[in-house]
Amino acid sequence: MADAASRLSRLAEQMLGVPLPVRIRAWDGSQAGPPGAPALVVRNRRALRRILFKPGELGLARAWVAGDLDVEGDLYSALDAMASLVWERGDDARTLRQALRDPVVRAAVLDLLRLTGPPLPPAPPREEVRRPRRKLHTRRTDRQAISHHYDVGNDFYELVLGPSMVYSCAYWEDGGTLESAQRDKLELVCAKLGLTKGQRLLDVGCGWGSMAIHAAREHGASVVGITLSQEQAAYARKRVADEGLTDLVEIRVQDYRDVVDGPFDAVSSIGMAEHVGAERYLEYASQLYALLKPGGRLLNHQIARRPQRDETAYEVDDFIDAYVFPDGELAPVGTTVTQLERAGFEVRDVEAIREHYARTLRRWVGNLEADWDRAVRLTGAGRARVWRLYMAASALAFERNRIGVNQVLAVRTPESGASGLPPRTRTWNTA
Repeated sequence: MADAASRLSRLAEQMLGVPLPVRIRAWDGSQAGPPGAPALVVRNRRALRRILFKPGELGLARAWVAGDLDVEGDLYSALDAMASLVWERGDDARTLRQALRDPVVRAAVLDLLRLTGPPLPPAPPREEVRRPRRKLHTRRTDRQAISHHYDVGNDFYELVLGPSMVYSCAYWEDGGTLESAQRDKLELVCAKLGLTKGQRLLDVGCGWGSMAIHAAREHGASVVGITLSQEQAAYARKRVADEGLTDLVEIRVQDYRDVVDGPFDAVSSIGMAEHVGAERYLEYASQLYALLKPGGRLLNHQIARRPQRDETAYEVDDFIDAYVFPDGELAPVGTTVTQLERAGFEVRDVEAIREHYARTLRRWVGNLEADWDRAVRLTGAGRARVWRLYMAASALAFERNRIGVNQVLAVRTPESGASGLPPRTRTWNTA
């Protein structure tokens, strides 16, 4: 009988219809596949059962998180090679049903079942979000989703994000460090908002307080930062106190829908709107519009996906939804602009910076890999593996233009039509 790796390689080719672009190294020590290619390490038969019971991305993710599946060699090269077989094949269940009409594929699946051993579905890894069907984006479910992602230990985030503690796309210049690029991003946001001393800023989704601190310290703004994460808020409040900025910065655990103490001169929302959801987006935009004074500015920094011909067919990525950002949704940038305009905003500038996010993510992955043993001690092997996979895959998605990130500057323009913006707004990029 052929060794496990050869059998798996042959079966995968029969089921997928194309040769595997990676090597396979199986639990019996055997190897098969293109020489020099990254290796997909199948540590045990349980990995196969996970993939059989959840074909496609979610099954692969469960095997990865549990440690049943690994990559030997460059992770980016392996993910790039596998992208067309996993992330770009469409609906996994429908694709498998269509493939099973082929007798060769059916025979391959039966052979794979024999190889896996007892056909019992393994329990999902404990890091997977388990929840009944529920109404999305209520105050309670949003709070739970945010807690799942952010309340995993501030020490872990320090390890990944570095001293800046900014969890969003940096703004790079050649030769810059991650810290200088994050500082430049915060300064870019402040410049677009036109912040001056004494102005009130609402920072929606304030994270660990970096934007609030920068706006207060560098521009003299009075800042209210809001987050749904208790751990973030505690960390941010300590940072504010250590900086001596408690008279200028207030950090609250508060939903954006519950903010009632406007008006503000400016609102920043950096990497938060992805959590809002399509059904709530107009409510989100309208709430921020209502909280701004006439002439006030919004800077909305948000990840975007490519538009689909049939937008009703959009589904949230299985791995991201189950392990990373529960209930998170991405929208095309055109949809975001339309919703902001429907809420009353005048959209004045859209800057696409997706290449900057790819570079940022690669730095975060580098930080994680450089201190891997400590990351595992802080948060557990499964969650560390979740982060390594999602950040590396996201970096490739930005590089390949599968997703993007945009800064949208919008104004609550008064009836007079005076936006308050300079005639040539892009001068902020030349400072």
